[in-house]
Amino acid sequence: MPQFDPTTFASQLFWLAVTFVLLYIVVSRFAIPRLGKVLEQRQKTVDDDLDRAQQLKAETEVAIATYEKALAEARAKAHDVLRETQDQISKAADTRNREVAHNLAVKIKEGEDRIAAARDDAMTQVKGIAAGAAVAIAQKLAGLSVDEASAQAVMTSGKETA
Repeated sequence: MPQFDPTTFASQLFWLAVTFVLLYIVVSRFAIPRLGKVLEQRQKTVDDDLDRAQQLKAETEVAIATYEKALAEARAKAHDVLRETQDQISKAADTRNREVAHNLAVKIKEGEDRIAAARDDAMTQVKGIAAGAAVAIAQKLAGLSVDEASAQAVMTSGKETA
């Protein structure tokens, strides 16, 4: 094998060392700084993104707190409106119930008065019919002639006349 020929082996080692040094210089002067800049840029981008994420998280927490506060206020206001409306409805219902109760009491009193008047009228008519029947019975059975006015007087007073 020609690579292991002792005459060329020293020159191969020399050129290997030269190539290695040149490659080392090129890599250390050009490739590594560029890689460092890329890594720094990426790290800066990651840090900026993390900072922005922290800011957005803080803004989101503030927005959530504001939303929850507004929601609690809206619920409280809705509860107050509901309570006020229930109170108004209750008052209106009480007023209406009192009006209906009063109207019913008036109508009941009027009905009772009409019933009493109808009863009194019916009793008067019954007394008149009873007086007429008594006159007719007295004439037929006893042959007495009783005038209807005296029979009517007896029916109203409840006493006999002689």
